[in-house]
Amino acid sequence: MVPRQASTPGLTPHLDIPKQHRAVSPLSSQSREADDERSSSSSRSSSMGPLSLDDASDTPQPAFPGEDTRPTSKKELSGFYAYSFAAEVFVVCGLGAFIPITLEDLARESATAVLASDHSKSCNARGIESNDPNGTPHRGGAQCVFKIFGAEINTASFAMYTFSISVLLQALLVVTMSGAADHGRYRKKLLLGFAVVGAIATMFWLPVTPSVYLFGSLWAIIGNICFGASSVLLNSFLPLLVRNHPAASGRSVGAVEGHPAEFEDTSEQAHLRSSDVPPENDIMDSTAALLPSDVQTPYPRSQSTPSPEMQLSTKISSYGIGIGYFAAVLVQILSIMILKITGANLFSLRLVLFIIGLWWLIFTIPAALWLRPRPGPPLSFGKDGETRSWSAYVTYSWINLWKTVARARRLKDVLLFLAAWFMISDAVATVSGTAILFAKTTLGMESSALVLINIIVTISGIAGAFTWSKVSRIMQLTPSQTILTCICLFELIPLYGLLGYIPAIQRLGSFGLQQPWEMYPVGAVYGLVLGGLSSYCRSLFGELIPPGSEAAFYALYAITDKGSSVFGPAIVGAITDATGDIRPAFWFLAVLIGMPIPLMFLVDVDRGKREGAALVRETVRIIPTGNDRDNGVPEDEAGLLATEYEHRT
Repeated sequence: MVPRQASTPGLTPHLDIPKQHRAVSPLSSQSREADDERSSSSSRSSSMGPLSLDDASDTPQPAFPGEDTRPTSKKELSGFYAYSFAAEVFVVCGLGAFIPITLEDLARESATAVLASDHSKSCNARGIESNDPNGTPHRGGAQCVFKIFGAEINTASFAMYTFSISVLLQALLVVTMSGAADHGRYRKKLLLGFAVVGAIATMFWLPVTPSVYLFGSLWAIIGNICFGASSVLLNSFLPLLVRNHPAASGRSVGAVEGHPAEFEDTSEQAHLRSSDVPPENDIMDSTAALLPSDVQTPYPRSQSTPSPEMQLSTKISSYGIGIGYFAAVLVQILSIMILKITGANLFSLRLVLFIIGLWWLIFTIPAALWLRPRPGPPLSFGKDGETRSWSAYVTYSWINLWKTVARARRLKDVLLFLAAWFMISDAVATVSGTAILFAKTTLGMESSALVLINIIVTISGIAGAFTWSKVSRIMQLTPSQTILTCICLFELIPLYGLLGYIPAIQRLGSFGLQQPWEMYPVGAVYGLVLGGLSSYCRSLFGELIPPGSEAAFYALYAITDKGSSVFGPAIVGAITDATGDIRPAFWFLAVLIGMPIPLMFLVDVDRGKREGAALVRETVRIIPTGNDRDNGVPEDEAGLLATEYEHRT
């Protein structure tokens, strides 16, 4: 949402100009920085003179100086996908496998590491051969403990505690930078800045040795913080890409010069406009956050029919996640080759992490070149027209968080979704780390086998990202029902692990996660579920966001996501330290996964969009002028975008 600045030069109040006669204001040069796609609109202005009133009907009037209302182009979408291709490798390969494995190995090889069962024997990262009373060998499944800051903890818990600390700091950073992301030209700059810092921190794993294992924890924390912050910024682009996409905005194909291939009436776009929505009198919810700019007469939408904007958002989100998973598969195949060539030692793991950081850095470059800045509204101006300082942005971010929380409390479906997402995201993050450490320390699986599990997870994730939308359409599931289906499948993972407590299953020696081979089908289920949850949760929440507060609400989404992940890994670590085994943590995971099911049953997307639009209209007010504005009085965020939203609906 935006401060309303009636006295800003060059900004004509929307209510004074009928919609059909509004001309297009020239886009600020600020909105075009680092953008090589200037031909779309700027070339027309320079070579053919000012845009005509007919052209104006296809390019909405900017709601604030510098707003980029150009149609979403193929190259811009490629930039969005490029960053997924770059950064998803870190979370899938790094956080999903190599960082917890390497942290556990560093702890095992530290000077104070000893067997949990016999403190007189030291540990080593390659595993310790031992025998049970029946003479059955355990393949390197010995539990080890070591001392850190005077406390004795399990080596597996070290990775879980590191992750908990990183997500706590990540949540604080996301809040701090959310104001700069929502306002002004900082969204893209921050995205690239966090990408570079996170990539370099990951590359710094290469020289880490057991004698300085805490540096490994530090680089993991910095990398995860930067990945989470950049993900929030990338997510905040999604509603803007959808809102300006011709398939959702209702702009004529001919109005988008220079991009004919992107906006031709493909079968997919035709499906968005015709299969679910009648060609005459489109069935539109008047309060949808991503409505076309030329919809004049809204109609109630059937709850069983997702809006075209929702379908497009889900499609873009799914493609981004699928492309990211594809990149992760490539890196994991490369990592297996490295492990085989170098002998799968600790240096091999650190080398793979260096390559992950290098990949993140290199493939961020296309995103830097192709992704448009899409500036947000200016925060407001101080004296003499100067923009606010960074300290003002930070202060505003924390004030805005409480305002966002207050607004979210008035949005029933946002509140229900965030409560469910709190537990879903915690479960997703905790299951990943718990499973990989369980396979390593309890089942004694080698690094190459663990990477193979992660490859299976990634391939299944790709399948999930690209097929859940088709499954949902075939079975006529709403987005909420699709998410519920994913959660129910997800619940099977800890329940299967708990079968290992049944005496009859124990006597079999298989099933209930007693053998290494069982991790592979479990990984396939996890990946399939993750692909569906990642794409559907992100796009569903985007539909519930009040217009103009994308970054602020996605920051709340990320805080709920990452903030919740402080608890799960820490609780699993505490259970492991208390029992000396990871398997008892499956009881906790089973409860955690099941808790969001009743909440998701209550989420109503159509009602949520109506509540969001009503809240925007309620919070619109006239901004004080003169001394009040010059003294930096913070205004309510609704403002101009709410007025623009009224016209677009």
